[in-house]
Amino acid sequence: MISHLLIRDFAIIDEIDVGLSGGLSVVTGETGAGKSIVIEAVSMALGARADTAMVRRGSEKALIQVVIDESGLPEGCRTGIELLSREISKEGKSVCRVNGEITTLARLKEMTERVADIHGQYDHQSLLDPRNHLSVIDGFHADPIYGVKERVAEKWREYTSAKRVLDGLLADESKSRREIDFLRFEVDEIDAARPRPGELERLKDELKVMQNSERIYEALSAAYASVSSDASSASEGVSRAVGDLRAVSDISDEYRAMEESASEALYLIDELSATLRAKLDSLDFSEQAINDTIARVDVLDRLVSKYGGAGGGIESVLEYRDSAEERLASIANREEEKARLARELADAESALVSASLELSRLRRDAAKELEVGVTKQLKDLNFPDAVFSVSFSGDSGGDRDAGGDQASDGPETKVNPADFSENGIDEPEFMLSANKGQPSLPVARFASGGEMSRVMLALKSVVGGFDGIPTMIFDEIDSGVSGVTASIVGEKLKRMADGRQIVCITHLPQIAAFADHHYMIEKQSDDADTYTTLTKLTDEERVREIARLIGGSTVTKTTMDSARELIDASK
Repeated sequence: MISHLLIRDFAIIDEIDVGLSGGLSVVTGETGAGKSIVIEAVSMALGARADTAMVRRGSEKALIQVVIDESGLPEGCRTGIELLSREISKEGKSVCRVNGEITTLARLKEMTERVADIHGQYDHQSLLDPRNHLSVIDGFHADPIYGVKERVAEKWREYTSAKRVLDGLLADESKSRREIDFLRFEVDEIDAARPRPGELERLKDELKVMQNSERIYEALSAAYASVSSDASSASEGVSRAVGDLRAVSDISDEYRAMEESASEALYLIDELSATLRAKLDSLDFSEQAINDTIARVDVLDRLVSKYGGAGGGIESVLEYRDSAEERLASIANREEEKARLARELADAESALVSASLELSRLRRDAAKELEVGVTKQLKDLNFPDAVFSVSFSGDSGGDRDAGGDQASDGPETKVNPADFSENGIDEPEFMLSANKGQPSLPVARFASGGEMSRVMLALKSVVGGFDGIPTMIFDEIDSGVSGVTASIVGEKLKRMADGRQIVCITHLPQIAAFADHHYMIEKQSDDADTYTTLTKLTDEERVREIARLIGGSTVTKTTMDSARELIDASK
């Protein structure tokens, strides 16, 4: 709960430094004294957007500090926050601190969500918006609902992911058909050429030989003639040398070695002669052969240029052909892939439907309990014939009747995937039958501020026990309420304050009489400025303030006696 509040240089407030306690605290004061300004300051300390216009005239900055005491809270409800601080400069700079550490406004707001719940006199407008009704129901039965709600969100993500992949595949089908034609042309073009690894390099070498055929023939012929074709050939000369050396080879090892070397040279010359003769006999440099080779090299060069990549060869072309065929096979298996993705989508949809229906059943259970509780609270608030109900869109049978019976006990089992969301399939709306025999209509149809205030109070009476928030602040939620109903509202606030802290700004003596602690806000002026102060009243001061609320500015013995009677009656 909030144990201490410091407000300095905020709007017309010079400084308010006051301690707060648990139970029901009321704040009263003259109209315009600044009661709502105090609530606005607390709101900013809890993360509301700052307004530089709220910096007191003549001051450099406004300061709001809130001390939090969580000593009486269960461990699971504690936030760990001890001190909140907010500085707002007139230049527009805002500094937020939690336990002395600077933090962002977004983080501050997130951290203080479970510190205090503030309701202004116009907060019933949130009750008019059906978009807020789902969060009320979910928070009412948070323990069973939030776990399933997280599962629904997970299944929703899986469903949308599967649907996105399948939709992408279906949308890509026409593009894939064009790709198939293109890839098939490429594979066929490469296959028609039937390239072989190393072929291009070999053909280029052969072509070089063919294109130099005349020079080669002349050179080989001359070499052959020199080696063995006439009497002065190398073969004849070496042969005579062998005979000459053989004649003296028996004289010494040296001559024998010379004869052997000559014999070996003769063998090599004869082998070279045979090679030259064979090569000359095999040479066939027809013009057709050259043209055929040139044509084949051109075909292979075009393939390399088209499919081989930078610096590639026939091997790169063959690799490209294999990858294109793999891509063709992949596209050819698209129907199988499409069937697989469709099964995945169906499984994801089934899981999402199952989780959503389970969540919907839990919400309907919570809604039924909420209906009973709020209807009872409305009767206690002098709304004897009112019936509160919750209508879920998609349920057959339309609205409930004034008795609160629902035409359908649950959502339809057939749901349109378009209705899915990460929050499930439910769109609840709060309904109210104000008078006996009248149909239930959306709460938004009721214009009376008093009715709105009572419905809001009834809701908070029921839901407040489940949200784990230790402090509730009501800024004139008694708007439009008077007489006996005001006393009932005061009693209701008193009961709600059992075990928690409730701060209520009010102008009604019937409500103020129920307070455990009474504070009065006053606006005072001097020649130079205007000041607002907040003071905790003693018992006698409290009687006088309630007497003022009863009788106006003139306090008489009669109004004082009436104030004491109200206080005594509230105990």
